[in-house]
Amino acid sequence: MERIWFQSYEPDVPHSIDYPQKSLYQLFQEAKDRYKSNPAVNFMGGELTYKELDSQVKSFAKALSEMGVKKGDRVAIHLPNCTQFPIAFFATLALGAIVVPFNPLYVAREMEYQLKDSGAETIVTLTRFYNMIKEVQPKTDLKNIIVSNIKDYFPGMLRILYSLAKEKKEGDRVTLSGSDHSFTELISKNAGKEPPKVDVKPNDRAVFLYTGGTTGVSKGAILQHRNLVANCFQVKSWCTDYRPGKEVVLGVLPFFHSYGLTTILNLGLLNGAKLSLLPRFELDMVLKTIDKQKPTIFPGVPTIYVAINNAPNLEKYDIKSIRICISGAAPLPVEVQQEFEKNTGGKLVEGYGLSETSPVTHANPVYGRNKPGSIGLPLPDTEFKIVDVETGDKELPIGEVGELCLKGPQVMEGYLNMPDETAQSIRNGWLYTGDIAKADEDGYTYIVDRKKDMVIAGGFNIYPRDIEEVLYAHPKIMEAAVAGIRDPYRGETLKGYIVLKEGESATEDEIITYCKDNLAPFKVPKLIEFRDELPKTMIGKVLRRMLREEEEKKNQ
Repeated sequence: MERIWFQSYEPDVPHSIDYPQKSLYQLFQEAKDRYKSNPAVNFMGGELTYKELDSQVKSFAKALSEMGVKKGDRVAIHLPNCTQFPIAFFATLALGAIVVPFNPLYVAREMEYQLKDSGAETIVTLTRFYNMIKEVQPKTDLKNIIVSNIKDYFPGMLRILYSLAKEKKEGDRVTLSGSDHSFTELISKNAGKEPPKVDVKPNDRAVFLYTGGTTGVSKGAILQHRNLVANCFQVKSWCTDYRPGKEVVLGVLPFFHSYGLTTILNLGLLNGAKLSLLPRFELDMVLKTIDKQKPTIFPGVPTIYVAINNAPNLEKYDIKSIRICISGAAPLPVEVQQEFEKNTGGKLVEGYGLSETSPVTHANPVYGRNKPGSIGLPLPDTEFKIVDVETGDKELPIGEVGELCLKGPQVMEGYLNMPDETAQSIRNGWLYTGDIAKADEDGYTYIVDRKKDMVIAGGFNIYPRDIEEVLYAHPKIMEAAVAGIRDPYRGETLKGYIVLKEGESATEDEIITYCKDNLAPFKVPKLIEFRDELPKTMIGKVLRRMLREEEEKKNQ
């Protein structure tokens, strides 16, 4: 490709960047020194300045070190977006320990697998998840359980109201066993104390970020400090009018996902931004927050922008503060982009990334030429090529369809405990993405299909095999397949195809309820179809592609 994409760069975007040889924690310390009195985090109206946030980070890091957490140890962070997350995140990194983010929607089975695979001995969780963590603790290496209540950083009156009206109902009123710890008590006990100074190098591991696999087995992408630092600087350079110390970033995307972790948490807090955090996407809450907090940057997924465009009472809210939005995780329809830009007056562009790449590798220019249906151009220092699907060895010319391969400073070290998968994914310095793509004469890239059977529903990456394994464990089910079918709101929705054992009967509700008991909510199929047989290859492999094609024909 000979970097043909440079000709389409905006004038102020550099072709290459001189990255600081520092850890994420060091860069956070520099931002704290520069923006001491600026607001750093606002959660449900409760706010901390950079100086206050840093003080809590140091106190928590001291508490972790007293528990024996040291460089290279793994600390699980099992939290939604809330003030507790950045405190636990930077405190862990201060000690040279490794952060393992967990999806708060995980059920016990999923928690157990990831805890065992990562080797985490310490977890930071919420009161509402405490009983589940105690249930899985004996099956894992967990020694330290640190528990916070979601209300801990609410402002005074809201905390009182929550205690009276919601705390018990939400499962947040629990009694900790003697060996477990309160998050806020640890911080208050260590107030004013300094954690030990640890020499953390750019090549040291920072985060184990779990992604799904084509086989349904979650894989821990090993991200070093230099990977995450590089991606922050790449994304910042792409937003040519990014204003350090002045931006307000809306934090709806979850931090357990690489996209939210980089574009909101890290990029924001290394550059003096105020993060306005929301624990989940609720349309009214998002609109009220935009109206009140006046965010300038709003990373998201198409589902979020669709919901805002279609809000029945949109005119009640002032959403004109939004200046830059980069959309990822699923294709961005041009009608959604145009409508959102009309509603906000800001720019909404489509990008692309993977957990394995920290995550952003491509984006359409914010103020330059956008090509609908394209994921845009590679970010500075990022290279790509399209290779033949069969061997992966032959680079294809412009316009031909093949597998997308990537190279850049944001590419992971490899997969945790999976040398074979690492060798398969990273070959001769190139990351083989498993996504089928093509490029045009300007270097804009288009994702054509997925080599993997991944489904993207509501911004979540979902792997059918993960769900199928649960379905196969049902006593009445003989065979099962799950496929993503088109959904105008979620992008794709999950449908399960079931062949029952002879003589058995079951209802759609029965199967969905069973899935709800054994899977995170976003993995539960919305539709179930009972069939006599599933389409298969000659060797007996179920053809999900044929199931998807059948659905397409039905909808024609």
